[in-house]
Amino acid sequence: MESIVKVESLLKKFGNKVVLNSVSFDIKQGEFFSILGPSGCGKTTLLRCLIGIERPESGSIAKNGVDITNANPKDRGMGIVFQNYALFPNMTVYQNIAYALKARKLDKETIDRKVRQIIDDVGLSDHINKKPRQLSGGQQQRVAIARTLVLRPDLVLFDEPMSALDSDIRMQLRALIKQVQQKRGISMVYITHDQEEAFSLSDRIMVMNNGNILQIGTPKEIYNHPATDFVKSFVVNNLNEKVRLIKESIQ
Repeated sequence: MESIVKVESLLKKFGNKVVLNSVSFDIKQGEFFSILGPSGCGKTTLLRCLIGIERPESGSIAKNGVDITNANPKDRGMGIVFQNYALFPNMTVYQNIAYALKARKLDKETIDRKVRQIIDDVGLSDHINKKPRQLSGGQQQRVAIARTLVLRPDLVLFDEPMSALDSDIRMQLRALIKQVQQKRGISMVYITHDQEEAFSLSDRIMVMNNGNILQIGTPKEIYNHPATDFVKSFVVNNLNEKVRLIKESIQ
């Protein structure tokens, strides 16, 4: 499988603090790739470097073989879904999703077709004329996802998009994201500190701590063969504990 993104020796500092310690990895075409680690491990900074909000001190980011390390965010062909939705409060669901298409000066018929299709894909057809304040948190996040996907980026980045949502809503959104990803064949990069979330969604997981990559592998590889004591403690032991608590609660 070809790589859509290749990161080599990426170094990022804030002052004297090394936040990304010469990290290297690749993301495959059509892959669901999660970056898993505790708060402060560097995963969100890495995402911000990928999208172009932060610039690294050294190293490179290539997309489809083209160096984009210093490219403008708008020229990278990537979409991003933030934790806080960032919707326009005075616009309806339809208008929020159509906004970027209008900025690209597409004709009205094309905009309408694309918007209605993605609204149907994310299950919001009954809410098309509502404004954000009339929606639940989960519904607002669906709008944010639809607004990103309607532009048809070939890579979508998620910055802990479900951390503010209830567990049942998170389960629904996980299923939705995976369904849309498989239907459209989009490469997705998912930032999370939640082991269960990473394992349920990912083709491969990259485990980080203190600005370093500790292991990259499939969920099965990481669970069966943790590369370090930290990976075993943070990933495997935490997953086992969650399973134990679930078993206890239903006995």
